[in-house]
Amino acid sequence: MTYLQLVNKVLVRLRENEVSTVSENNYSKLIGEYVNDAKRDVQNAWDWTGLRNTLTVDTQANVFNYVLTDADNTIKILDVTNDSQNCFLRYQTSRWFDEAFLDFPSVPKGTTQFYSFNGINGVDLYPIPDAEYTLRFNVVLRTKDFTADTDVLTVPSTPVIQLATAMAARERGETGGASAAELFAIADSTLADAIAMDAALHPEETIWYS
Repeated sequence: MTYLQLVNKVLVRLRENEVSTVSENNYSKLIGEYVNDAKRDVQNAWDWTGLRNTLTVDTQANVFNYVLTDADNTIKILDVTNDSQNCFLRYQTSRWFDEAFLDFPSVPKGTTQFYSFNGINGVDLYPIPDAEYTLRFNVVLRTKDFTADTDVLTVPSTPVIQLATAMAARERGETGGASAAELFAIADSTLADAIAMDAALHPEETIWYS
């Protein structure tokens, strides 16, 4: 569902006229802001299947720092694999990396085994790669705020619509029917149902091991 379609779904629930573009008038712009707020909350609520992606990094010999293209501070790493060597990389803390690189000239080179974030989208590797390897970062990559009418939602649309409607109803004080509190309750229930359905695709992630 597109940004414009989401905004119109909310407008209809508020008994307002649909628009041909999100920026058509001040009220449609406001609803667009609520759609983005709702989208952000829904995206943060679960590691949705629609947000899962793979970022590829091709290493170079003697280079230990790389940039994950399209990543920002909303990214979540699920796992990292060295596709060239058929092995997994393990996470280490920034402090661990600082200690490992204290004597930089003597840092070992070879097949990288560990990674750590350096900044928002920078990744450090250890040992320093001694050749070209293809690393695959399986991630949850949450999308930025919508700006264009044609921007497409990749998480379930119903929780976003319901939550944006509740936000709009709270702002103007009435909807001609359900109260804002009731609408928020509906949004919470809809979100819980959507998470349960998506979690069924990854049942291993809902099991807790002591």
